[in-house]
Amino acid sequence: MKSTVALIAIVGAVGLVTAVLAYPPAVGMLGKSKSCMTCHVNNGPWTDESKTIVDILDKETGKSLRQADGTFLIEAKRFRPKTVLTVIGRAKGDSSPPPYRNAWLYIDPAQIESGSLSKFAPGWSVDLPMSCRLVGDKVSAYEGASVTALPMTVRPLDGARNATVELHVMLTRGEAVKGDTKRGMVSNYLLRTVRLKVGGEE
Repeated sequence: MKSTVALIAIVGAVGLVTAVLAYPPAVGMLGKSKSCMTCHVNNGPWTDESKTIVDILDKETGKSLRQADGTFLIEAKRFRPKTVLTVIGRAKGDSSPPPYRNAWLYIDPAQIESGSLSKFAPGWSVDLPMSCRLVGDKVSAYEGASVTALPMTVRPLDGARNATVELHVMLTRGEAVKGDTKRGMVSNYLLRTVRLKVGGEE
């Protein structure tokens, strides 16, 4: 009985590791590449950024956290959770074929070389810094748009300081060929800057 349980545990663990390694944003989280373009190509039809949606909304108010300089500001009081909504896709009325699947990853560039699984800003707790999601979510601020949207909750802990992270985004259509990520899938890569601020502190 014990050997059977152990075998099930091992198989489950192997399956989990395989899933993690195969999960597109996780490759960026586990690897040390500074850009998605290390493995992928920027060959998609979504080059008109005026019709591209990359936004971070305050989940409670629905307001965009985009600043005048184009960066985003996520502010949270120490030890208190702040939930935002990452919205990615194409605007209503876009004539290009919509992306089928979007992938994104929040990462602190200074942590890329670290051996830690978490590459988010040190001292900040985060529950979902990456995802790969099919287009089709509904967001009231982007009625009729072809988007993905998922919440992410951050919490500045005792060692958290004001920091800057990068939001790496890929709009994709088609399916990548196993062993050759530059075939079978078209994609466009985007990069945004996100500032983290501990509320009430300089």
